[in-house]
Amino acid sequence: MCVDDRFPGPLAKHYTNLPVKGTIYTVRAVFVARAVMHPSAAGAADGEIGILLKELKNPPDPRNKYGQELGFKSDRFRPLDTREESEHAEDGELVTIGVSKPQPPEPLKTMPWPPTES
Repeated sequence: MCVDDRFPGPLAKHYTNLPVKGTIYTVRAVFVARAVMHPSAAGAADGEIGILLKELKNPPDPRNKYGQELGFKSDRFRPLDTREESEHAEDGELVTIGVSKPQPPEPLKTMPWPPTES
């Protein structure tokens, strides 16, 4: 759930979609990000946790040479607390929510060794 939707004007102009406070979003990806888009102070570019949201797509970050999509600081959001829902199960039964059967890992592929010169 978004808990901070205040973006300074110079920063907001780079986005096409911004989160809205009180709205529930789904995390699509997590990455190491810089602290601010235009770092000028010492330490301002230190890494943070950035997230991309399933519901919001944005253009590439103009300062990222790899074309990474503009993301959001993770501290603008908080996890959705669903414990109350599962605690009210009938007869004190345990309830499992959103768990799917794990998929087996793909088998390793063998890589050919380079030919040895004699």
